[in-house]
Amino acid sequence: MLKKMLKGLLLLIVTSLCVQSAFAFYSDMDESHWAYKQIKILSDSGVLVGYPDGTFKPDENVTRAEFASMAIKALGQEHTNIAQPVNFTDIDTSYWAYDAIQKAVYFDLVSNEKDAEEFRPEDSVSRAETITIAVNALTTEQISEQKARDILKSYKDYANIPSDFVVTAGKAEILNMITVEPDRKGYLDAARPATRAEVAAILYNMTEQAKLNPNAKLAEAMRKKTGNGYVIDKAYVQGSTGVIPAGSVVPVKLGTVLGTQISENGDLFIAKAPQNYITKDKFILIYKDSDIKGQVRIVEPGRLFFKNGVLILDSNILVTPNDQAVVFKGVSNVESEKSKFMEFIRKIFKGDKVTVIPGNVVYVRLLQPLRIDLTNGWIYENK
Repeated sequence: MLKKMLKGLLLLIVTSLCVQSAFAFYSDMDESHWAYKQIKILSDSGVLVGYPDGTFKPDENVTRAEFASMAIKALGQEHTNIAQPVNFTDIDTSYWAYDAIQKAVYFDLVSNEKDAEEFRPEDSVSRAETITIAVNALTTEQISEQKARDILKSYKDYANIPSDFVVTAGKAEILNMITVEPDRKGYLDAARPATRAEVAAILYNMTEQAKLNPNAKLAEAMRKKTGNGYVIDKAYVQGSTGVIPAGSVVPVKLGTVLGTQISENGDLFIAKAPQNYITKDKFILIYKDSDIKGQVRIVEPGRLFFKNGVLILDSNILVTPNDQAVVFKGVSNVESEKSKFMEFIRKIFKGDKVTVIPGNVVYVRLLQPLRIDLTNGWIYENK
């Protein structure tokens, strides 16, 4: 009863939030705001979030750590694994944005010229820093400093542009990526802290350009991974997302001894994906050796002349190489391998006994669909 009440309350909260998002958006802004479009798109995708009171506060500043986290989310790389983190003296693994900052360095969004330097995570991110990160996410045409200066001459504060930012700013101007608050039109304002609205605009411009010309590391990470394996015929692809529909059948290799004469209802089992699960176009959905866990749902011993043994397994959890554990609801009616003759015999003379040992493969029919990011193997939770 309590579970039903909690589920109902959760549904009410989610519904309320959806209605608020669809109709109210943020209470302190509407469609007349100059960055409304960018803020709404990035909020809908979870890159930007508002405050608990329902406001967005578009004129507030953003910290360097917040911007690194936003940039990684905007580029869809929040689930990427980083093998060798760099060392900053002012953050450690307990810091809330540690992973995002490491990813920003790995993808060359943020430079780290030497080990053991400061990141300054709580400092306000400047407009120059936001534009630099956005440009660093891209593969761009090389331009000279003189060409960049020629391009930037129209800005009223041209003389104040830092020398180490000139080329980057020139590239951003060529790509039409520089945006500024309306009351500062005509100014680059490189050193000024970026507002949340300006951050939204630069992140939106970055994501649009990264779809076309990401930098080398991002291009590799954003590439849908392919390989050989077990083809799931009904699986399909939507953009960079692969979908395994409910009802699909997949092989699993058991790592536990189970049998109608030795197992009991509720016994746990472990298994693995014996090979990659792939689409017809060889996009990898689930990687080989992903762990699958479940339990025996029904077991009935085989009795000679009376009945054949019944062994039905429920799969529950899938653990991927990303160390992500997700719901993997499926059912398997395990049957022993028999020749046609023995199949005929067991129809007449009951008593079939089913036993599976580690290494044996059984087939699981999925009861829920799975949606997978084909670039990194991340599985989206069913909502």
